[in-house]
Amino acid sequence: MNLEIITPDKKIFSGEVSAVTFPGTEGQFQVLNNHAALVSTLGQGAIIVEGAHKETFTVDGGVVEVLNNKVLVLAESIS
Repeated sequence: MNLEIITPDKKIFSGEVSAVTFPGTEGQFQVLNNHAALVSTLGQGAIIVEGAHKETFTVDGGVVEVLNNKVLVLAESIS
């Protein structure tokens, strides 16, 4: 699936991944390939991206949309 992580300033990440773990406002959740469509708010915490290699981004809140194997993260800020 394709993942994009965007802040108001710039695009942080764009590429193919196999799994992404998010810090939802109601708890942590993971998205895999062919996941059902969803929109969720993000709390403060780690976004863990698993693909060719594992990367971790710390998000300060935002929104994630999953639709047709495309995952779009609109983050307030990434550190």
